[in-house]
Parts: sequence; C-alpha cells; structure tokens
Amino acid sequence: MSLELFAHPFSSYSQKVLIPLWANETPFTYRLLEADHPENMKELKRRWPFCKFPMLIDGDETVMESTSIIEHLEACHPGPNRWIPEGSAGRRTRFLDRFFDTYVMGNMQKAGLDILRPEESRDPFGVQVARAELNLAYDWLETNLGDGPWAVGDEFTLADCAAAPSLFYADWLEEIGPSRPRLAAYRARLLAHPVVARAVDEGRPYRAYFPMGAPDRD
Repeated sequence: MSLELFAHPFSSYSQKVLIPLWANETPFTYRLLEADHPENMKELKRRWPFCKFPMLIDGDETVMESTSIIEHLEACHPGPNRWIPEGSAGRRTRFLDRFFDTYVMGNMQKAGLDILRPEESRDPFGVQVARAELNLAYDWLETNLGDGPWAVGDEFTLADCAAAPSLFYADWLEEIGPSRPRLAAYRARLLAHPVVARAVDEGRPYRAYFPMGAPDRD
C-alpha cells in the first residue's frame, strides 16, 4: 500500500517531512490539505482530533508529528540518505532537531501568529518574549554550529530537515542579519539545496498565507 502524506506545501512541518521523502525518492500519495480538498481535512481530523499536520498513513499505521514521521521513514522505508546517524552524531542530530523545532520555529510561531488572534486576545508581552528568545536562539546557533556545511558535519540529516523551514520562515519575522554570518551562510546553503529549493518553490503560491505578509525575497 502506498504511503499517504496529509500536508500543505506552505507548512513548515510539512516541508520538514517532504524534504526527506523527495530526497530519497520515496513513493507517496500527497493528500493536500486545502479548501478544495475537504475530504483530506475530514480524514485528518477523524484520525487525529488535534487536526495538526503533517500526518502519515502507512498501511494500518498512522504516524503524527514531523520528527516521528521521519524516524518512521528511516526505519520502515530507508533510502540512499540516512537521516539519523549512529552514536554521538545521532545524539547531536536529535538535539538540534528539537532545538530548531522548539527555539526557532516555536518562537517564530508564537510571535508571528499572534496577529491572527482577535485584537482583545493578543499577547504583546508574549510576542516580545518570543522575539527575544528567537534572537537568543540565533546567537546560540552562531556560536555553536559546527564547521561543516550542515548542522552535524558533512551529511544532511534530520537536523537540517528541521532547520531549513525553521530558518527560512524565522528570518522573515526576525532577520538573522549580518552580525551572524555563520548562521546566515548556513541558511543560504539550506535554501540552495535542491530538495529544500523545491519545497520553497512549491510553497510559493501560498505566500499570501504568511500572517504579516511575505517579504519580497527568497
């Protein structure tokens, strides 16, 4: 039975899973979560009441959350690229995966999505804290990224799958800037990666969804 991925091309966590699927040329059916495909959202909600995506169906198994999906692909549908190395490199990969999801994308979403709330329910203080923590995350990465081209040396891993959409969108909200040249160069390398570039291009028609308006770049 074919894999089925419930996802949206502008979603950061969907892009995180699409990158390894495309890189390994893993066959799957794309269940697009858009208004003109209501059946896909209905099935997502039936299987996962939180209605968060991406979600992967693999035969009788349903897998939620982007990291868990990539780990499932690694274990059950391996390809030429390995996403989680062995030993200390694997532990570093898992840590950085959580770092990008939590401290970069998590803070970006807290700050960026506040504008979608009713005005009386907005949280200016929370937005201020999230922006400050996002800049703290940038500073930590500038100091702690390794010397290799990717997050954990020479191999593109789970950590880079998380970093690519996280840094792509976070820089739209809070620019990395010239004071962090190592991190800015890493973001540029990620966006130049052919599979990441494909993810960015496939999300391009949906840029109007960016709450504060997408910048005219990237």
